[in-house]
Amino acid sequence: MSEIVVVGGGFAGVWAAAAAARLLKEVRGGVPGGAEETGGTTGAAGPEHTVRLVTPEDDLVMRPRLYEAEPHTMRVPLDRILAPAGVRRTAAAVTAVDTARRTLTAVDRTGEAREIVYDRLVLATGSRLVRPEIPGAGHLHDVDTLAGATALDTHLHALPDLPEDPPQDLPQVLRNGLPKDRPEGTPTAATARWTAVVVGSGPTGLEVATELVRRLRTIAAPHGAADRVRVVLVERAATVGASLGAPAAPVIARALEELGIEIRPGVTVTAVEAGGVTLSDGSRLPARTAVWTAGVRAAEPAGLVPGRHDEAGRLEVDAFLQVTGVPGVWAAGDAATAPTGHGHRTVFSCQYAIPLGKLAGRNAAAGLLGVEPEPFAPGPYVICLDLGDAGGLYATGWERAVQLTGDEAKKYKRAVTEQWIYPPLDDGPELLRQADHRLRTRRSNPV
Repeated sequence: MSEIVVVGGGFAGVWAAAAAARLLKEVRGGVPGGAEETGGTTGAAGPEHTVRLVTPEDDLVMRPRLYEAEPHTMRVPLDRILAPAGVRRTAAAVTAVDTARRTLTAVDRTGEAREIVYDRLVLATGSRLVRPEIPGAGHLHDVDTLAGATALDTHLHALPDLPEDPPQDLPQVLRNGLPKDRPEGTPTAATARWTAVVVGSGPTGLEVATELVRRLRTIAAPHGAADRVRVVLVERAATVGASLGAPAAPVIARALEELGIEIRPGVTVTAVEAGGVTLSDGSRLPARTAVWTAGVRAAEPAGLVPGRHDEAGRLEVDAFLQVTGVPGVWAAGDAATAPTGHGHRTVFSCQYAIPLGKLAGRNAAAGLLGVEPEPFAPGPYVICLDLGDAGGLYATGWERAVQLTGDEAKKYKRAVTEQWIYPPLDDGPELLRQADHRLRTRRSNPV
């Protein structure tokens, strides 16, 4: 039996498995129009070809939504997505890859290790947040994983029950407040309960910070403290949101000002305590909540595969998404760095995870079936941000030309994250239809 094994249960992994299953069925004549369009021969694939997804998780986590309230609801069961399409699932974490023998070592939840043989492998293991090694780092929250986002949500709802005064082991400035000659309007240590510090002003940091204003106010309002909410955005670079391009800068600045978010550019957090954070310029901010969003790398399994890796640990792939110099292995999503044309390469983003996954799965199956692989041809690069009650931002192209702002951009962002990126449940034929790599998940014209 020939098996296509997909490692990773995120967007890239789900769609890689679905696309591989689609091509197998196409060549057998099970998908209307499939065999003719792919160049395959009806009947060339038989039941000896199977698709297996290996992941320790039971759910597809809607990671682009983890900055929102109630993050525990942002998931859908993998078995309801893939089982109706005939994809098998192994609940285990991959700990070793032998590309010479074409085997994986995977450890299940009981700690038992097993060997999985593959004919074609698609590595779609995603990315992880790079947490800092600083004093008190355990006090930092994140929205990188479902567990992390849920812990932050639990923490925020527990704020009303915390003691009013900061813990006694905080520095004197946090226990007693700022000096009497402090500038008018400067919050004292008593505001720590309703103050949140967000580190990093990339897309995740901006969405976390802008959404936290509403989340904190909603929790504080029943206690008469909505007007005491304070969100501070800390950015190491000299400019907030610099990675999003110059055209987006005034939109972001207006949103932050409208929401009353304070910005601290040119510094970062060097220490964290239960009631405050210390910045690299030596200043301290009284805050009960600190969220780290800065820095991301390919998840560890990408390092198990030989080949060239970029500075973020992603595997270099060719135009067909095969790992350079490693036969039988493809990479997709945040595990891969793929060319997008005009000198650019993919970035860590759901907008690339889905098409990369579809094509990697399709091309991996094509290698078994004698079908020609197809090159990666992504749609235009876009930026789509939720800016809380200040609306949103939608920009296109590597020049980041702003197309929509305010409520219109927010509606588009919500349509993407609440509708378009969700795969169908309990509907194998529809999943296979959508797994066609030629179909775009996002719309090219949001208006």
